Amino acid sequence: MVPFFVQIKCHLGKCYQVANKLAEAEIASEIYSTAGDFDLLVKFYVDETTDIGHFVQEKVQPIAGIQDTRTIVTFKAFQG
Repeated sequence: MVPFFVQIKCHLGKCYQVANKLAEAEIASEIYSTAGDFDLLVKFYVDETTDIGHFVQEKVQPIAGIQDTRTIVTFKAFQG
């Protein structure tokens, strides 16, 4: 499985609605509310054959209340 993160900017007042829809869809591993330019940070895992761009475009961006997304692909997880 390949992990990646998506930062999500929500329309005003829609952050909890978007987070709940992501949770209900059971596509996210972890969902965090954040401060700053984006409202949510969401961790996903997809199969190695899955196109991450298509996944985000087809499964994440259509959720009502999302204004913008930024996808972050990671390389290595370090143990602390």
